[in-house]
Amino acid sequence: MAGHSKWANIQHRKKRQDAKRGKLFTKLIKEITVAAREGGGDPDSNPRLRLALDKAFSGNMNKDTIEKAINRGTGNLEGVNYEELTYEGYSSSGAALIVECVTDNKNRTVAEVRHIFSKYSGNLGSSGSVAYLFKKLGVITYESTDNAEEIMDLAIENNAIDIVHEKNYVEIHTDKSDYLGIAEVLKSNNFIFDSADLEMHADTKIELNPENTESFIKFIDALEDLDDVQNVYTNAEYSEE
Repeated sequence: MAGHSKWANIQHRKKRQDAKRGKLFTKLIKEITVAAREGGGDPDSNPRLRLALDKAFSGNMNKDTIEKAINRGTGNLEGVNYEELTYEGYSSSGAALIVECVTDNKNRTVAEVRHIFSKYSGNLGSSGSVAYLFKKLGVITYESTDNAEEIMDLAIENNAIDIVHEKNYVEIHTDKSDYLGIAEVLKSNNFIFDSADLEMHADTKIELNPENTESFIKFIDALEDLDDVQNVYTNAEYSEE
């Protein structure tokens, strides 16, 4: 069982920014559309779509919007043709970054991402230059709960690979293949999580010097502010306080 991680703090900051920008629905619509295009419109046979729908319902997206996104993805409704892109690179402080995008204009997206890397003295690398430092995990989060011990016991019984715990905060890490199963077990026992997603997690973290932290946060914020950016992952550890 791990202690509370600064990596988790980054995820919390990201969620707060998404809500403040009103960008969350746009991201979810893109994810639902791409998931339906790749694996079909039936969530029972399309785990990626099921995950996207869980996030959409938890974000109070209305059913009509969800259905339109699915139908665009399956080709039953005309709409924008989205493409998934991933960029890798390093910040000026040496921290690795993975930037996941969904776009209808690849040239626009790469130009915008490259501009932000250049503006903050980062280095945009080739495919694979950073990805080897990360692995994809299921991450299930409870931000406030009085049932932390029960949740952790249930997660461990169902093959969770790590748990971050501090006070009432619980973050469960799972193998990507076990993610949906563990999430379903938790929900069936009425432990409704605050967030659940598949995320890129770095095995080795880099502690940023305090003098580098402010610039790094601005760098991440600038990337996340781009309309085509879905997720930004990093191996940096730092304190926002």
